[in-house]
Amino acid sequence: MTDNKINILWVDDEIEHLRAHILFLKEKGYEIDTATNGHDALEMVKATFYDLIFLDENMPGLSGLETLTQLKEFRSEVPVIMITKSEEEDIMDQAIGNQIADYLIKPVNPRQILLSIKKHLDKKELVTKTTTSGYQSQFGQIALKINDSFTHNDWVDVYRKLIYWELELEQGDGTMDEVLSMQKNEATQTFTKFVKRNYLSWLKKPEEAPLMSNSLIKSKVLPLLNDGQKVFFIVIDNFRYDQWEVLKKTIVEDFIIEDECPYFSILPTATQYARNSVFSGLLPAQIKELYPQYWVDDDSDEGKNKYEAELLGTLLERFRLKHSYAYRKISDSEAGKSLLDELHSLLPNDLNAVVFNFVDMLSHARTEVKMIKELAPDEAAYRSLTQSWYKHSALRELLLKLKDEDIKVVITTDHGTTRVQHPVKVVGDRNVNTNLRYKQGKNLSYKSKEVYEVLKPGEASLPRYNVSTAYIFACNNDFFAYPNNYNHYVSYYRDTFQHGGISLEEMIIPCITLRGRGN
Repeated sequence: MTDNKINILWVDDEIEHLRAHILFLKEKGYEIDTATNGHDALEMVKATFYDLIFLDENMPGLSGLETLTQLKEFRSEVPVIMITKSEEEDIMDQAIGNQIADYLIKPVNPRQILLSIKKHLDKKELVTKTTTSGYQSQFGQIALKINDSFTHNDWVDVYRKLIYWELELEQGDGTMDEVLSMQKNEATQTFTKFVKRNYLSWLKKPEEAPLMSNSLIKSKVLPLLNDGQKVFFIVIDNFRYDQWEVLKKTIVEDFIIEDECPYFSILPTATQYARNSVFSGLLPAQIKELYPQYWVDDDSDEGKNKYEAELLGTLLERFRLKHSYAYRKISDSEAGKSLLDELHSLLPNDLNAVVFNFVDMLSHARTEVKMIKELAPDEAAYRSLTQSWYKHSALRELLLKLKDEDIKVVITTDHGTTRVQHPVKVVGDRNVNTNLRYKQGKNLSYKSKEVYEVLKPGEASLPRYNVSTAYIFACNNDFFAYPNNYNHYVSYYRDTFQHGGISLEEMIIPCITLRGRGN
């Protein structure tokens, strides 16, 4: 067998009747070894590596199922395709339970066999080829769409297309990764210009604006409550749209998606501003003016989101709604266990709001802990870590418990995050906030072309702390760095996930309404 050929073992007590099939596969370039019983097959597999095994179920002595069980003990990674004359359901169930790769019923023809081989051994190569070709054919159309996107809905379409192809190409060999990365960068730069042109007008004319943080509960939760529905409103802090697309595959096993509506985070795309806006239904300056006791300034050591329950109460009160509600924040496994233990007491409420902080904690840990950064060097790995967390999380357990209840579940976030690459120098006094993607303070020094500046905070409905308060926002994949100890600062923060500024990933974020399949 040459090194580049695929080696296959075919086990059948009537192997002489399959000579035509074996000859056909050899002509296709496959190396085929044969065995007429399970004992010989096990010895051959111990001595030789096989890429795939065809296994007859009905053999004298050691049956196909018995051979399969022993085979999986020491070669669990090798795909096994069971071939049998029997169509009995219990035999199929046993074979599938033993994690066979495929199940074929005799008589089989050579083309069936070839298709099964390609499905299990050539799949990655075929998927890569097809996906690469698909993206290449779509590249020009996406490029035109980027240049012709004049509305917020256009940009939602562009972003979702880019996420789709990013996830598709992730299964391939990486040949198109650089091309996609360049197109994403172009899209982000053009999107940033779009936001700069339109953001202030969105705040002045909400009827022409996309759905934004301050309108989210009013648009997506209150109509359900007013229709007599009980609602679990779940906010996953710092949750990107691509992360939702990955979790969706698991969630739809138990839930039906009734509405999937991306919305736009306000600026700054930071927890203090965006999440408080979500829970209050107000913009930051309005919160500070109407409920100063619930607003925490940037320079305060106090938790910036400790009044979310109270802000949610003010929202319901302003709309004169008497719905019963509760609020929970889940920052560790103990809080998650407590939520699940107390779920029976929460179910009677009209509205339950739950904040899960894990993804935000993961983002910060990736910046500060070298091991986490190595585990998640890029977006694909970051998505994978999020998926692993979800499968073993209190959120997953909560959703499993809710799927049979007459409850609507709204899953959303306050903002996304972006992987920063390019440092932008900024100088400020000691009272300037520490966020890498936005700065708020007085006497800020920077190059105005490199940022989005708001010199009159009131125009962006942002709090003003003194007469010279200004806000600046990082754009694209930039991050703010101080001239002091510049090289160390840049080296430490480059390639980390940050939020607060303007990018597709930070601003266009998911909001999904679900109904349990068991309901």
